[in-house]
Amino acid sequence: MEYIELKCTYPEKFSGEEILPAVLGEIGFESFVETDEGLSAYIPKDNFSEKELNEILSMLSEKIETSVVIIPDQNWNELWERNFDPVWIGNQCIVRAPFHEKPENILYDLIIEPRMAFGTAHHATTFQMLQYLLKEDVKGKKVLDMGCGTGVIAILAEILGAKSITAVDNDEWAYNNAMDNFKLNNIHKTKALLGDASSLGDEIYNVIFANINRNILLQDMKAYTDVLCDNGIIFFSGFYTEDNDAIIEEAKKCHLKLTETSEKENWSALKFTKNRALEL
Repeated sequence: MEYIELKCTYPEKFSGEEILPAVLGEIGFESFVETDEGLSAYIPKDNFSEKELNEILSMLSEKIETSVVIIPDQNWNELWERNFDPVWIGNQCIVRAPFHEKPENILYDLIIEPRMAFGTAHHATTFQMLQYLLKEDVKGKKVLDMGCGTGVIAILAEILGAKSITAVDNDEWAYNNAMDNFKLNNIHKTKALLGDASSLGDEIYNVIFANINRNILLQDMKAYTDVLCDNGIIFFSGFYTEDNDAIIEEAKKCHLKLTETSEKENWSALKFTKNRALEL
């Protein structure tokens, strides 16, 4: 599969740094890398629309310089080796690529082949979800990872002792990348599904992670909570802090109580507990 790389160069004091990835995500861009000049964004070539991109750029209050490059499939590893640095989650967990050396005395060593699936922990949403997971007791529990991307959350959940994990993504590229990463990390209790909320069956989970985007979360939240046990925990991320009210309001309709909030670079992550006794 060929991808489009959109290189964005920001002017000095650019005010749209936080919103640009979100609006690009709405037109199909899947992954983002912050650069010294601004941002590089990636989308499958078949999904790219120059018209939609120009409409997005015209809405920005400040003009940015852009360039578009077609990247053949076989060049992804070379590209990511240039851009992918290890990410530390606290002092006990690292997310690294196979070409990075393993640190000494590391408690949780997560190896991610950095292809074009979202979820290398560089993005604030994945980082926050991993932080939440490190604090959550998932030992012996059933975990669901919606929008799994690289599978990094599912991998850590299994390492932390989860009884079983289901990892779901609707993108075939991400699904295949997750499967490869499970092998790299000797993961055996995790089941991967190529699909979306409609793919969920009757299995009930104790803990759910849904790191997707605002619109999908609002659309599919009931489907997620339908497979969450009473008093179960669910984490949402993939949206900005200004979207918190909309997420929280929808969560109330699904018998979810907000118990913890997190923010990083204006990206939000929220923790809820399900309680059917809550008044709607």
